[in-house]
Amino acid sequence: MTREPLDLRFLSEEDLISAGVLEMGECVETIEEVFALVERGDYLMGGPSNNDHGMMMWFPTNPKFEGMPAAGPDRRFMSMMAYLGGDFQVVGEKWYGSNIANRERDLPRSIHTVTLNDVETGAPIAFMSGNLISAMRTGAVCGVAIRHLSAPGARSAAIIGAGVISTACARAILHAAPKIERLTVLDINPERAAQFVQEIEAEFDIQVSTANSLEEAVRSADVISVATSGPNAPRIAPEWIKPTAVLALTGNTSMPAQFYQDSRIVVDNWAMHKALYQDALAHPDGLESITSWAMSADLLRLVDQDQIFENQITNLGAHIAPRPAQGEATCPTVFISGGMPVEDVAWAYRVYQNAKKRDIGQKLRLWEAPHWA
Repeated sequence: MTREPLDLRFLSEEDLISAGVLEMGECVETIEEVFALVERGDYLMGGPSNNDHGMMMWFPTNPKFEGMPAAGPDRRFMSMMAYLGGDFQVVGEKWYGSNIANRERDLPRSIHTVTLNDVETGAPIAFMSGNLISAMRTGAVCGVAIRHLSAPGARSAAIIGAGVISTACARAILHAAPKIERLTVLDINPERAAQFVQEIEAEFDIQVSTANSLEEAVRSADVISVATSGPNAPRIAPEWIKPTAVLALTGNTSMPAQFYQDSRIVVDNWAMHKALYQDALAHPDGLESITSWAMSADLLRLVDQDQIFENQITNLGAHIAPRPAQGEATCPTVFISGGMPVEDVAWAYRVYQNAKKRDIGQKLRLWEAPHWA
């Protein structure tokens, strides 16, 4: 039997841009397709439940050895793997290291790479930069949620945080819900907020303004996106929220238990959050071990304390056609996105397909023939 050389395609961040990684409209439609497949069950993720967010390296608070990393805000390494069926039929992994102190080094907080593999042979087909893929799919999830959870009359949006993820969320919301007419942004850095306004107004024909306080930003908003990081989560008072507003959380947010209890709660994949809950219980610090980075930490704590019950929580996929409509909410909606590796794999695969058609990137040879087979 003649053995063929094994090649894979390497895609730099610049290659990905040329292949359309920043096309938010296409990304939103891709991620909506992902949620339909997840709801149908045509996917696999890691762990015995096939629903793990990823395998995380936990750092000790007080390392015993010189050079060993210490625990800190957003300080982790994580491997996120997934198989996705449907028209994708691909396996992949997002691998990243994260450290909030990276900003002092003029680096992104997290640095990602993505590998895609042939689902039959396991052979790698692509290796690529992952930061833009991750940011785009995170924003697209927010857009899909707003498309299916917001009230028909929703016309105004508030964006809390003006960083990379917030910009992606804003773009996704405006692609997915084109009836939004007004957008308000709040950030502790006025220069970053001004840059956000400039970028959004350059792409969309929409009124964009900055807010001076969190209350001012959210009081008039029909949809609210929170995508902030760091130890100090924004504190949103329930009385600031419109009765049928949607609060989409892709960043840590502090709200009282009663607000959760009085709201419709929707998550990206409850089975994944339950798997995260089990991981946290196995950690010496319990649920505190995930407080600084897991978007569902507050919700999991309420479930643990029997203040919220699982039958009060629905998956976003249940609100997407062709499933029967869940009905219009008569109370605020809290949507929590923990981030699923199937999303990274799906968008990476679609961009890879574009790159392959256009012959973008470099072909790397893994071997001419395997030394052992």
